[in-house]
Amino acid sequence: MTKTINITLKVWRQFGPDVKGRLETYQAKNISTDMSFLEMLDVINEQLTLEGKDPIAFDHDCREGICGMCGSVVNGRAHGPEKGTTLCQLHMRHFSDGDTVVIEPWRSRAFKIIKDLVVDRSAFDQIIQAGGYVSVNAGGAPDGNAVPISQENAEKAMDAAACIGCGACVASCPNASAMLFVSAKVSQLALLPQGKPEAAERALAMVRKMDDLGFGNCTNETECEADCPKEISIVNIARLNREYLKAGFLSSVI
Repeated sequence: MTKTINITLKVWRQFGPDVKGRLETYQAKNISTDMSFLEMLDVINEQLTLEGKDPIAFDHDCREGICGMCGSVVNGRAHGPEKGTTLCQLHMRHFSDGDTVVIEPWRSRAFKIIKDLVVDRSAFDQIIQAGGYVSVNAGGAPDGNAVPISQENAEKAMDAAACIGCGACVASCPNASAMLFVSAKVSQLALLPQGKPEAAERALAMVRKMDDLGFGNCTNETECEADCPKEISIVNIARLNREYLKAGFLSSVI
């Protein structure tokens, strides 16, 4: 038999980037514990629509933990209380009957609130455009074994590439730093031969763009690693710092 719970929701409502926001309270009744968190919000929105009220705006796409667009802060935790889980993968069985659940958007000067729980994360796109790529000569596909890569480096690069750019690291950091995101994107290329030619330029350009966009500095609080749904390690931040220092030295010598 399916278990149901009744919870109280306190949801951040803000009808535009320049409008003052506030927490509004809603009663979520007879919520199946088999539902995902987003399915629960769908139920609440259906009720609001039937009452002639404005539904809660929240972002989502895949609902499979791949894109991270669903990200919100739940009871002070980015993506909610479960470790290594995106919000769309969080199920209501992790809450208890009578709980009060507070839902807020990402908080960062670089992430402007569009409406309610929806934020503009295009700042991440600008960081990628600044240097998160490799330049290659177009042509036929190279042989898979033409460029030898050690298994250790390949696995480290794949671990870094698991970053989905959801912004949970920024939302959880007291300084709203994007260092975990940037370090993951720098690491996945810096560890591979294809990323070596532009390594110095990449590190300088991406860090400068991050600073220009208004993200804070990293002070090793490690909340980013704790709340990352893909469990990206802060070891990547150490690698980014090394890449940045090397790039700065090379640019000063040249």
